[in-house]
Amino acid sequence: MKNRLLSFVTRYRFYVISTLILFCWLAFFDRSNLIKQAEMQWQLNEVENEIGYYETALKKVREEEKDVLGSEASMEKYAREKYFLKREGETVFVLVDEEDKVITE
Repeated sequence: MKNRLLSFVTRYRFYVISTLILFCWLAFFDRSNLIKQAEMQWQLNEVENEIGYYETALKKVREEEKDVLGSEASMEKYAREKYFLKREGETVFVLVDEEDKVITE
């Protein structure tokens, strides 16, 4: 087996060397080399994960929109909870913790 491989390499030496040089060129020196392809695949995976995240976030926002726009009472409740709006003559107290973050619950 070793003898046959050695004889093949010596017989077709030009083609073997040319193939190895071409492979090295494509693997390391070409504009779209293997390293660049791996980086682009990693970026593609990140973008696909972001797409999934934003699709779920968009779904939540649409559900919240349906809930809020359902009636006047739900719109008023949403405005009071999220934006601290008040009726005329009311006083609103906003509680914050030690890190100056608004306590929502």
